[in-house]
Amino acid sequence: MRAKLVLYGGAAMLLLLASIVVSLSIGSSGLPLRDVWGILLHQLPWMPDASTKWDAGDIAIVTQLRLSRVVLGVLIGACLALAGAGFQGVLRNPLADPFTLGVASGCSVGAAFMIVFGLQSAIGLWSVPLVAFGTGMVTLLIVFGLSRARGSMNVETLILSGVIVQAFLGALVSFMVTLSQSVVNEAMFWLMGSLSGRSWEHVKLIAPFLIVGLPVMIRYSQHLNLFTFGERHAAHLGVNVERTKLIVLLTSTLLTAVAVSVAGVVGFVGLVVPHLIRLLVGPDYRIIVPLSAIGGGFYLVWADTLARTALSPKEVSLGIVTALIGAPFFAYLLYRRKVQQGGSAS
Repeated sequence: MRAKLVLYGGAAMLLLLASIVVSLSIGSSGLPLRDVWGILLHQLPWMPDASTKWDAGDIAIVTQLRLSRVVLGVLIGACLALAGAGFQGVLRNPLADPFTLGVASGCSVGAAFMIVFGLQSAIGLWSVPLVAFGTGMVTLLIVFGLSRARGSMNVETLILSGVIVQAFLGALVSFMVTLSQSVVNEAMFWLMGSLSGRSWEHVKLIAPFLIVGLPVMIRYSQHLNLFTFGERHAAHLGVNVERTKLIVLLTSTLLTAVAVSVAGVVGFVGLVVPHLIRLLVGPDYRIIVPLSAIGGGFYLVWADTLARTALSPKEVSLGIVTALIGAPFFAYLLYRRKVQQGGSAS
């Protein structure tokens, strides 16, 4: 397992670093590649001051806009993919992720409330992910409550409950936006998901949550492996089932909340990335969890690069790009599940 993790992890890190290099090199400002990397290299502490060699605006574009945005994309992608792996592991359901279960929409209710009514400015930026976490957990409990019947949860009922709750909460967020015309453009752009206008302040906000969340998910990855045989079998093998479910779901919801509070609703990352990782490396969550973090960063960096360059100088919302990729993938998973269960493919 260790050799496999090193092999796949090393390859994934190389792909991620290559993606970061390409993304930093591309932009609508028309800066030459030589200037972009000259500015970046001169940010290293042992390099001479670059303030006189390049225009201050060009330096700001590279260091304050592009670099912070790429780093933020890596962090948010990692958070969402980890959350998806956590939900899929606990629920033993490859169709589960924060978006399809409505948890992302639940987090958006709390975040939108703070943003629309200006409470983030009054209380502080850190208050947004905490409130989003609270509303996300309430949403998760509601979805579980709607889908549970006679002590068990049917997969299709769980997904349907998530869709229903997601639709209701989306309408609730839209209603809150209409109450405050002063931030309607910002709020609507945020609802569609975007990294535009984000800064190093947001990187500092999300990084501690990932630094804490990733080791927790890795710690419980072996428990998620045992969950694949069923909760009763996992308990017989010494797993504290209820504690594992609680910790993994809390961590996954918290990672979703901080990602949503910064980037808005970016769908299907937690569905697509862990599933592709599972297809590539197998069902071992000790490998899936860390690779999902790397793969999520890789996926979102490319999605954001496409969002800001496809129709340059106009920017497409990040949520639109991930939905265009994720929705067909979700439909494919539903189709394959139907075929595997012996249903008609027509």
